[in-house]
Amino acid sequence: MCNYLFEITDDAQNDLDDLPQLTAERIVKKLKFFSKAPDPFKFADTLTDSEIGGYRFRIGEYRASFDVEYTKGAVILNILRIKHRREIYR
Repeated sequence: MCNYLFEITDDAQNDLDDLPQLTAERIVKKLKFFSKAPDPFKFADTLTDSEIGGYRFRIGEYRASFDVEYTKGAVILNILRIKHRREIYR
């Protein structure tokens, strides 16, 4: 079994800081849920535009784009951006 961890980049943290507190807490709670799942990639979709990341999680009306970094003993999900679905793909 592989360990999945997530790291929030500065841009993603700024995105969270701009959201209402309850929404930001819900998103972080869901990211923790994804990282503890046996296979978080079953909740993710592959993105065609690699500028915003390789994958994305759908969390209600928000999307969290991320890239994957493989390290010895863990897989790190680098959360790049967290935006409303109308804004993230622009």
